[in-house]
Amino acid sequence: MSLLYRVLSRLPKPVRDVLVKHKELLKFAVVGGVCFVVTVTVNYTLKFTVLNDNPVTAQAIAVIIATIVSYVLNREWSFRTRGGRERQHEAALFFLISGMGVALNSAPLFVSRYMFNLEVPHVTLLVQEVADFASGIILGTAIAMVFRWWAFRKWVFPQTDARPRIVRVGRRGQRLAVLTEDDEAA
Repeated sequence: MSLLYRVLSRLPKPVRDVLVKHKELLKFAVVGGVCFVVTVTVNYTLKFTVLNDNPVTAQAIAVIIATIVSYVLNREWSFRTRGGRERQHEAALFFLISGMGVALNSAPLFVSRYMFNLEVPHVTLLVQEVADFASGIILGTAIAMVFRWWAFRKWVFPQTDARPRIVRVGRRGQRLAVLTEDDEAA
């Protein structure tokens, strides 16, 4: 039995039912967390090295790298049971929508830096970095995440149950989770 199902079997039934009901959203959020760490790491690495004078470019590159990671994780884990499109069409839509997400993610940072002039020499370095983090990392990521969740489910992975599913039953006959055949193999 996989770790996920060992954990689920130990949770109270009401909690387990909520987690199973919203499993896809929870997986999407975990992927988002992983990609958030990728985005922050790449963004600050670029921003404090080779793209010191181009914070929006550093942010955009970081988001693009995280988007590639996101496609693989979402396709193979978050939306594992969804589909309905040929792989190439699905990938093209994913990256198109993610490109729109890059623009949405970068927009608050652009506004903060170039419309509100929250950059050195107009403000201190600390104020600039706090504003960059709040607008580019926090606000931009939140806006893009909500958009992507909606758009991925609507256009990229439109059909529920497009891949085979099986039901995992616990020791006492209670239904623990609905899985794909891929989950069963893990």
